[in-house]
Amino acid sequence: MKTHVRVLVIGGGAVGVSTLYHLTKKGWTDVALIERTELTAGSTWHAAGLLPLFNMSYIVGQLHKYSVDLYKRLPAETGQDVSFHVTGNLRLATSRERMDEYQKYCGTANTIGVPFEIITPKQVQELWPLLELGGSADMASIIGALYHPQDGHIAPADLTMALRKGARSAGAEIYEHTEAVGIERTGSGEWRVRTAKGGDITAEHLVFATGNYARQTGQLLGLNVPAIPVEHQYIVYDESPELKAYRQGGGRELAVLREPDTSYYLREERMGWILGPYEKGAPARFADGVPEWFGRSLFPGDLDRLVPHVEAATRRVPALEHCGIKDIVNGPISYTPDGSPLIGPAWGVRNVWLNEGHSFGITAAGGSGWQLAEWIVEGEPGIDMLAVDPRRFGAYTSKRYLVKKNEETYRNVYTVHFPDEERPDARPAKTSPVYDKLSAQGAVWGQRYGWERANWFAPRGVERRDQWSFRRTNYFEHVGNEARLMRERVGVIDLSPFTKHEVTGPGAESWLDGLVANKVPTRVGRMALSHALTQRGGIRSEFTITRIAEQHFYVVSAGAAERYDSDFLFKSLPADGSVGLRNITGTRGCFVLAGPKSREVLAQLTDTPLDNTAFPWLTAQVIEAGLAVDVYALRVNFVGSLGWELHFPIEYAHHLFDALFEAGRGHGIGMVGMRAMESLRLEKSYRMWGSDITPDYTPFESGLDRFVRMKKGPFVGRDALERQLAAGVPNRFVTLEVHEVRDADPLGNEPLFDKGGRMIGRATAGYYGHAVQKSLAIGYARTELATPGTELTIEILGERKPATVVPESPYDPENLQLRS
Repeated sequence: MKTHVRVLVIGGGAVGVSTLYHLTKKGWTDVALIERTELTAGSTWHAAGLLPLFNMSYIVGQLHKYSVDLYKRLPAETGQDVSFHVTGNLRLATSRERMDEYQKYCGTANTIGVPFEIITPKQVQELWPLLELGGSADMASIIGALYHPQDGHIAPADLTMALRKGARSAGAEIYEHTEAVGIERTGSGEWRVRTAKGGDITAEHLVFATGNYARQTGQLLGLNVPAIPVEHQYIVYDESPELKAYRQGGGRELAVLREPDTSYYLREERMGWILGPYEKGAPARFADGVPEWFGRSLFPGDLDRLVPHVEAATRRVPALEHCGIKDIVNGPISYTPDGSPLIGPAWGVRNVWLNEGHSFGITAAGGSGWQLAEWIVEGEPGIDMLAVDPRRFGAYTSKRYLVKKNEETYRNVYTVHFPDEERPDARPAKTSPVYDKLSAQGAVWGQRYGWERANWFAPRGVERRDQWSFRRTNYFEHVGNEARLMRERVGVIDLSPFTKHEVTGPGAESWLDGLVANKVPTRVGRMALSHALTQRGGIRSEFTITRIAEQHFYVVSAGAAERYDSDFLFKSLPADGSVGLRNITGTRGCFVLAGPKSREVLAQLTDTPLDNTAFPWLTAQVIEAGLAVDVYALRVNFVGSLGWELHFPIEYAHHLFDALFEAGRGHGIGMVGMRAMESLRLEKSYRMWGSDITPDYTPFESGLDRFVRMKKGPFVGRDALERQLAAGVPNRFVTLEVHEVRDADPLGNEPLFDKGGRMIGRATAGYYGHAVQKSLAIGYARTELATPGTELTIEILGERKPATVVPESPYDPENLQLRS
């Protein structure tokens, strides 16, 4: 066994071996993998081997597509068969909402190049002759289906062995029956791993790919990895006479069948069937760690939990009725609170990487290994990975939280994934101090990064409940009223979840200046919208940097980016102690006060002059507001109206809230929620971190040229920007007015087409602009088609709608309200 390697992967399932394989593909061959027992001994050995390309996430969809493409070419490369059955995948729909989901997904599939077909019931019957189309009282009619012709199922063990062969042939080492029992940092900054065999392995980088053991492995370094397994059962049936007759009669292997509306999948297995439900009541397991005795074990089958799904599947496929049950496989599958894996850097420690939390591990193994190897070797991934970055979760992911959310995620695998869904389990947890006051005003709550956020406010007499949809729904009118309130009078948004850092010290200015593309404010009271870039020039973070004092900066970023940005900032600190950094997210709240009457309201609470001369747009002052002291008043906001962000010591939240509403009573003040803010920011073409500005696009592509100072001196990403300017900027940010919209506005991830039907870009966000009374989208198009006046089409729920590129900021393009 080697005693030193460049990268040590811990965990020998398909995910870990794929990571090892891809590291060798990147040219790093001084790499090794250790596995506590045998390869595939975790969830890989009992996985059903399905390869669903369907995923609503633009990012996860790319990983799955890469995996499927890799698995098709792997046998030729390695000489090891992977038993890939390219049967296709058929997803049935029995409701309009399900067809809307498929049509929404098709927009994502178009943008990442996944082949698909929307087919009719007649075509379903032709593809799957053993299926009943339904229409009786106990079986809903099939109204259509989504068909992926290129996916199917694979043998997980064979796949793992092919990846092993590929990695070993390139020089990688694999050590089975070698358990990691301790990890420590060496004086040189490397990692020493103690094994149960008694030998140590020292590595520059560690990769955790330990599946069911993710929490135990993380605890070796004090990391609370937010992944806990949930039981998943599938039934293995005996030989089916009807299936055997069909196949012997010349029928091809049937596509993997999924009926999400009754929550099961079905595929062939040796002339019989495998039926896998996603049932209610499946428990999370191993929250306190995997017991020593478990090993390669399974749980006892629980057929009672599966009965409703078995009955539904038997009605749809009557051939199941004539098969005996051979076995019930009930094993642990790792889950995370949102169902997406954890792929990327661990927080708080250097050169430790996670590839954990894979509930669809066979489908994601290839893609996750591909991008994690890219990240380790090149210093950053080749695509935007924000949706799977482990730092998208924070310290709020307690054991009880994970158990509740992971069980919830499991039972909702096949529910319709509406864009506005807000799942209720393990909530409320993190709340603003004024949570109860907002509830009293009718708040209908959502959640982001553990924080409760008011999505909209139900007026008196209106039920406080979302009716989720891909179309305009019950809150459309009320969100419009909130948006107009802020445009016409004055409104308040509680944005206390903003991520907030305090940067101090003699080196603070120069350190910040080297992190971002804009020039850091040089005068007290000035602020700058600034972007930290990747080495490739993409946008990794967005900060509003305000100079509070000579050596004191206040740095604000997205609430969902707290751990992501905090980890980046702390890992970037200079070693000389010249910069102090504190995460003060929980010690300061934030109320946005905006609208034409906002100055009159705030003037009643402060002696600070608020006129344009004394307090210009894009400046900040430390003020008193009512009884609150040390309030950072920033004359900036994300809705594009006259107003201030008031960042206050959290202990003043109740007082300041009440004082604002008392002062605003005569001006018609009211609360405004997140959905109205979405409408308002689209009207101003404001980009949202994580969706509109990501590592996939540079500031020049994003139309943020004015926030880049190429001549200020070196900063991360500057060389890449210079190369892009020399070669030509390939894409440009666009704002679109969408025409002929009836009840379905763009929401993001819609493909854009030119007049000839060629896909030339994608929308990243969309909403109805209630003040301008237009359906709007923002996104990216090829540069030559990004000029205002250009006519394009956008696909919304399967229909192509005409869209016109319009100048930025359809509402108040001259910023007269902001400057008023």
